[in-house]
Amino acid sequence: MKTVKDYIRTIPDFPHAGIMFRDVTTLFDDPDGFQLAIKQLVAPYLGQKIDKVAGLEARGFILGGAVAYHLGCGFVPIRKQGKLPGSVISQDYTLEYGQAVLELHEDAIEAGETVLVVDDLLATGGTAEAGVKLIERLGGDVTACAFVIDLPELGGSKKLQAMGLPLHSLCSFEGH
Repeated sequence: MKTVKDYIRTIPDFPHAGIMFRDVTTLFDDPDGFQLAIKQLVAPYLGQKIDKVAGLEARGFILGGAVAYHLGCGFVPIRKQGKLPGSVISQDYTLEYGQAVLELHEDAIEAGETVLVVDDLLATGGTAEAGVKLIERLGGDVTACAFVIDLPELGGSKKLQAMGLPLHSLCSFEGH
């Protein structure tokens, strides 16, 4: 029986030499793998009060939409700067290889709503931390963060746990 990890391919030296890129497109394009991942992402949150799922750009949109559907709640995208129409709030963050900005519609989350943050991969935790900060600035309560892949050596899981956030990851890979 295949695990989620079995559906993920590794591409060496992408986007830079020395990086082992964990590619989830092979997970997404296989119906069995995709269904397995969604079922496992959803399982810990069935029966919990979750008002919204927030998906982090871009693969978090694919996963987050499916998770929100199964949980019977709304979905909100957290996007890169300049991609959302209308009024937004912004949050700077640091990537493994530079700086970036995430944005969220200022009316996407109502004060007191419970939010599950979803993305494909947790590395340094910068993107997830920025997304959590945006949600909290709008008064949302982030109940947990869920990822397909954790790269524990890069410290993201420790960063989010230090923020008091429960984490759920389907698999982990050593190294970068």
